[in-house]
Amino acid sequence: INDTPVGMVSGDNEICIGEMSELTASGGNSYLWSNFLGTNNIVNVSPTITTNYVVTVSDISGFCMDLVNFEVTVNPLPTANAGNDVAICEGASTNLNASGGVTYLWTPTTGLSNANIANPIANPTATTLYTVMVTNTNGCTDTSDVNVTVNPLPTANAGPSSTSVCPNGTVNLNATGGVSYVWSPVIGLSNPNIANPV
Repeated sequence: INDTPVGMVSGDNEICIGEMSELTASGGNSYLWSNFLGTNNIVNVSPTITTNYVVTVSDISGFCMDLVNFEVTVNPLPTANAGNDVAICEGASTNLNASGGVTYLWTPTTGLSNANIANPIANPTATTLYTVMVTNTNGCTDTSDVNVTVNPLPTANAGPSSTSVCPNGTVNLNATGGVSYVWSPVIGLSNPNIANPV
C-alpha cells in the first residue's frame, strides 16, 4: 500500500493583465496539468481572466494521485490619462493633471513641483515630454504622456525711446517683435491694439 502523495503548487496567485505567473508543483514524482499545460512540474501561465489550474500529482508507482487546484486572479490595468498637451511661454508654468489610479509617478522630474502627485506644477525651461505611471489599488500600472511645449518670449521693440511732436501734431509709433500689440496708456492713441497707432 503506497501513501497518497500530498501535492502543492506555488507561484503568483494574483497578476495584472499581460503578466506571467510561474507555477511550480511539488510533492510527487510526475505531474499532469489541465489546460493543456503539459507534464513538467514548472509551467508559465499568462491568463487574461481569472483561471483555476489543476495539476495531478502522482507517486512513483503512478497509481496514487493527488489533485491540486491553484487559482490565478487576473486584475485589470488602470487607464492612465496624463491630460492634453499644453504650450506655455518661457518662464511660465502650468498644472499637469493625470487621472486613472491611486498613485502617480512622473518622469522626468525636471521642472516639476512634485513628481509623486496627480497634478504637479510644471515649469520646464525647454519643451519636455512627461510620462506618468499610474498605479491602481491592485498594484497594476499603465502609462500616459503629455507634451509641454515651451515657446520663446518675443523681443518687444517700441521704436525710439523718445520722439517729439508739435502741439496738435501727430506721430506714428512703430512696434515690432510680435503678432499682437497692446499699448498703454491709451490716452491720445488712434488704436492701442495695433503695432503702429497714431
